Amino acid sequence: MKHTRREFVRILFVASQAVVASKFLPVSLLAEPATQTVAPDGFNFLVFGDWGRQGEQDQVEVAQQMAVAAKKINPKFIISVGDNFYENGVKSVDDPHWQKSFEEVYRDPALQLPWYCILGNHDYHSGSDCDAQIAYNKINPRWNMPARYYQQTHQIDANTTADFFYLDTTPMLHAYRNDKNSIENAAKQDVPKQLAWFKAALAASTAQWKIVIAHHPIYSGGGHGDTPELIENILPLLHEHKVQAYFNGHDHDLQHLMAGEVHLFDSGAGSQHTPTFYSKHSKFAKSCSGFTTVSLQADKMDVRMIDNHGKQVYATIVARV
Repeated sequence: MKHTRREFVRILFVASQAVVASKFLPVSLLAEPATQTVAPDGFNFLVFGDWGRQGEQDQVEVAQQMAVAAKKINPKFIISVGDNFYENGVKSVDDPHWQKSFEEVYRDPALQLPWYCILGNHDYHSGSDCDAQIAYNKINPRWNMPARYYQQTHQIDANTTADFFYLDTTPMLHAYRNDKNSIENAAKQDVPKQLAWFKAALAASTAQWKIVIAHHPIYSGGGHGDTPELIENILPLLHEHKVQAYFNGHDHDLQHLMAGEVHLFDSGAGSQHTPTFYSKHSKFAKSCSGFTTVSLQADKMDVRMIDNHGKQVYATIVARV
């Protein structure tokens, strides 16, 4: 097909702009993502959050793809980064939400693993009972929330351990302590006590891997934006104690950002997705529902983000600092 000179110039310009743009895009956006190749005998786990909608929106699709991934990579456990039950948490261990949002949705045999969970801001809403989520382990032992914040240590190999620090960030944010929807629960929490615990736990850790789990983002390319209280009180501790990775939810999307040497991963897309943008800290951001798979080894961490259709949309390697 023949082109006029004007059409030829336009095509040449568009092509040149694509080449220029490719220099600034993450590698994962320049080519079709590879299929999953994570070793099933590795120290693998899944991370996701913001999911409990009684099977509505994309929750069931994400659960199905989590089961597919679990059958491939044989994870040790599943981490929930909070907002476990929308819109207002649960009222007791007998709340119908447990069946409609958890038991009936994540019923695949591949998902009958230990779940390590934390609270999100919706779990704190007025009328909810956060302690019911702590107590539910007595009803179903796969649900693990021993306290509002806690630590878990895992052996990766004979010479490598990983410390996981699970935080309760909702009470740390001034907006929630003054919010009539959550003030009954958030305002009465002892934030200085939690921060003192976190500082001491990090200082005492001798693990080769230090991973922090929280609901709210530190930096964000999503709808909620950065969290000043966490930038002030949490981020300096991550730098000081050489934490390699911080996983959060709250933003309903999949993101990877950097805060100095600390990798920030948002995986709050368990049932819904909202718009994203690229901030100065962003390496990747995608508005889609999905979850994250992680494979820990002695010297590196393989992180992959999967959407609700089972497509790998991003992958990166975190070297051990």
